[in-house]
Amino acid sequence: MAPAHRNRLQDAKAQAPQAETGAARHLRHLDAIIRADSDLMHLLRCLRSVRLPQWRLVAGCLYQTVWNVLTGRQRRTGIKDYDLIYFDNADLSWEAEDAVIQRVAAAAAGCLGPVETRNQARVHLWFESRFGCAYPPLACADEALRYYASIVHAVGVRLEEDGRLDITAPFGLGDLFAMAIRPNRTLDNAASHASKARRAKTIWPEVTVLPWEDPPD
Repeated sequence: MAPAHRNRLQDAKAQAPQAETGAARHLRHLDAIIRADSDLMHLLRCLRSVRLPQWRLVAGCLYQTVWNVLTGRQRRTGIKDYDLIYFDNADLSWEAEDAVIQRVAAAAAGCLGPVETRNQARVHLWFESRFGCAYPPLACADEALRYYASIVHAVGVRLEEDGRLDITAPFGLGDLFAMAIRPNRTLDNAASHASKARRAKTIWPEVTVLPWEDPPD
């Protein structure tokens, strides 16, 4: 495994304890929550078996799993689907992506679902027509997390062959455990931030939603 794909928990432990205590604690907590969910772990094992390049389970199914634990709600509350990303720029056709979608569906039969599979190498080809703003070509799957509409959405996990959970969160996990929905203004994607926040607030009224617009001075 390339060094860039090491478990971020190992990275946090290797740094100065006073500077990284909070980050390391959040990583340990998220790792423990995922491992305690036997159905989620089973899904991760099934997805690993497909051996997609740079794959990760991302976004809603992770932060919503955490919020259910933090608020004492039943598992699966509010989870509509399980977003799987990967990166393959060898063939950017819809036909190639659809073939992967079918492979994933077969591997995940009987698991949690539905699983929504997307090749991040081709998102720029369709994003603007669907969401109304341009999207840049990406260099890797993990780069996609930096463009999610809200900071809390930007979390992903992969189950490695040795059983490690490789967790990535480019903006950290503070908002996840604070139950805060903060805008990520990297793209002009206010509508997505607002709609996802409205839905979340109806299911987890404990969340704090920060508006897209800056408050007046």
